[in-house]
Amino acid sequence: MNWKTLLGFGLSGFLIWFTLRGTDPMEVWTHIRGADFLLLAASVAVATIGFFWRALRWKVLLHPIAPDTRLRDRWAAVNIGFMANNLLPARVGEFARAYSFARLDPRVSMSAAFGSLVMERVLDALVLAVFLVGAVMMPSFPEVELGPRFTALLQSAVVLLAGVGFVLVLLLAFPTTVVRIGESLARRFLPEAAALRVIEALESFLQALGVARDPVLLTKALAWSFFFWFWHGLSFWIGMEAFGIEAGAVAAFFTEAVVGFGVALPAAPGFFGTFHASAAFALDTVYGAGEIATLAFAYGYHLGGFIPVTLIGLWYANQLGLSLGDVRESEAKVEAAVDAELIDPADRPLDA
Repeated sequence: MNWKTLLGFGLSGFLIWFTLRGTDPMEVWTHIRGADFLLLAASVAVATIGFFWRALRWKVLLHPIAPDTRLRDRWAAVNIGFMANNLLPARVGEFARAYSFARLDPRVSMSAAFGSLVMERVLDALVLAVFLVGAVMMPSFPEVELGPRFTALLQSAVVLLAGVGFVLVLLLAFPTTVVRIGESLARRFLPEAAALRVIEALESFLQALGVARDPVLLTKALAWSFFFWFWHGLSFWIGMEAFGIEAGAVAAFFTEAVVGFGVALPAAPGFFGTFHASAAFALDTVYGAGEIATLAFAYGYHLGGFIPVTLIGLWYANQLGLSLGDVRESEAKVEAAVDAELIDPADRPLDA
């Protein structure tokens, strides 16, 4: 077990303890049992359908590599990836997704598939930052004193939004120059292992810039990203209603954004701890929805959404002949594929 896995399990354990401290877990369980299970099932169904929308969006991101990828292949790989995140440590989901898709569609290399997922994560971060800032600017946002934690969160979102936009503009204008600078900084200031990960991501992102440099494809990718996160926010809203939290749609989208950034932290498989602490901050600390109701939603909604995609992913992995051991090794295989395709900066064409 490496240090990343230990850190993830340690942080998850701490956050689970932190969210439940001072409460009676049986009271939370009683509130979960008292939920409207019809609404909860509806919220889980909406969340599960969201993976289908992810598969449709992925076609746009893969278009510069292979414009006619099959929906069934993309859907299978999406579910395998999220199953991997739910069951395996070290957040191997993106690697498993790229690896399984390359198995399903040999025209798309593992490194190219991974590059499209780097682009997807950039778009996700951009949209979630817009949702977070937009919710805070709404007149219905609570006027409460939230202290330095919330101020730091909002400032981080604004900086992220501005930074992602700025970097995207630079990458569109001077892609190879920006990648060279990023690689140089990574080698100089980061440990070797971390620097290699940054370099691999940059190289993969460079391969995926076909979307960003095509205005039509970029518009479609952004539109799909906004649609997906709006759809996913609906599942939060319905789930909140299932547990008696009537804070409204804006609170649901705010919670979705906070959770989206929160689960990016290292955690045990399935985002346990990070999901619940993020939801508790958004709904209880900010919106005052009540500690017990918030925790019931966090644990009930999270577990409800955890099951379908995990089972679907396991089924598709079995159909593809992949064991969990194969999925676990996908990170090393994708990294090896990216390494094999690394372009020497001296051999790259100059930016136009």
